[in-house]
Amino acid sequence: MINLKDIITAQERLRGLVLHTPLIYSQTLNRLAHREIFLKLENLQITGSFKLRGSLNKIKSLAAAGPVTGVVAASAGNHAQGVAYAAWQLGIPATIVMPQWASISKQLATEGYGGQVIRQGPDLATALAQAQELAQTGLTLIHPFDDPEIIAGQGTMGLEILEALPTLDSVVVAVGGGGLASGIAVALKESKPQVRVIGVQAAEVPAARAALDAGQPVSVAAASTLADGINVTRLGEHTFPLLQRYLDELVLVSEAQIAEALLLLLERKKVLAEGAGAVSVAALLGPLKDCDLGNQVVVVISGGNIDIPLVGRVLQWGLIHSQRCLILRVVLPDIPGALGTLSTLLGQLSANILHIYHDRRSPDLPLDQTRVQIDLETRGPKHCQQITEALTKAGYAVESK
Repeated sequence: MINLKDIITAQERLRGLVLHTPLIYSQTLNRLAHREIFLKLENLQITGSFKLRGSLNKIKSLAAAGPVTGVVAASAGNHAQGVAYAAWQLGIPATIVMPQWASISKQLATEGYGGQVIRQGPDLATALAQAQELAQTGLTLIHPFDDPEIIAGQGTMGLEILEALPTLDSVVVAVGGGGLASGIAVALKESKPQVRVIGVQAAEVPAARAALDAGQPVSVAAASTLADGINVTRLGEHTFPLLQRYLDELVLVSEAQIAEALLLLLERKKVLAEGAGAVSVAALLGPLKDCDLGNQVVVVISGGNIDIPLVGRVLQWGLIHSQRCLILRVVLPDIPGALGTLSTLLGQLSANILHIYHDRRSPDLPLDQTRVQIDLETRGPKHCQQITEALTKAGYAVESK
């Protein structure tokens, strides 16, 4: 089991090779959460996530011990990029096995760092099994989380947080396989035991929750989640006892909460996070909203490698769930001016029309009627209610979506 000394050694090994990422105060989250909130922006790290820390620490220690002919890793993307970059820095060939659902942008980025990508299986466990087979050919396996030197490397972030904010009360951090959360927990708990460490996991793949409830690592069903970077179906044998010992609390967040957190970070803080990087904010505004976290809370934004085509879909989803976007269907008489009258009323209600879809062909419509779907930008739930009530009062039969 690693300790604080291991993390300090890793910090020295990584000095000058990884970025000391910023810790910034968030006025927006302070207002929403009613406490001082600081964001640890690890999405600004080289390769776009915290994974570089563990990968570099592991591969540098291997290289120091003797020649390394090649490394192999299994990853959904962030560990892949960390391993590929670290291996490239040291002139070592890297082979990366990625699940079939791994984002295209992460595959391309991994290849851009010199890694050879192999797509294998429906989940990370299958990809890891393939990587373990390749390790039998003479390659050195770099595990994504279940390795003491990987954990120690990730733990260097905890030392950075404590250095930047020695008076902190709590840290909120994502949990996938547990490498980041356990590393940060060791660094903080063995330096300042009173600091609370709260883990966050996607409710769709609650491997850490299942392990803590069972008292040992257990497998959960694979599922799709916006937080693909923490889509891990089983905790590691090294990470589990550290989380069991040091984690103060573990909470789960829904897909809708993750989408809303992504939207908030981008709109209010101009921070582009991936789903796994935003779960900490989702927890802060969701299950942790009324919890006693103390006055100064650090929220770890663990990565920013979101698939670009996904950004638009996630933001639209977030707008709908936060009721910043309202989709209405209204049946109108099929006569000149009917749509103009409706549009005028919506303008008077300060609703911004984004799209209008006109449907005259539905078999359930009388020949003298037409149905329109209108996508509106609104100011939030109260505004949505005002719009719906005003349209109903004006005689429109409103169907909200």
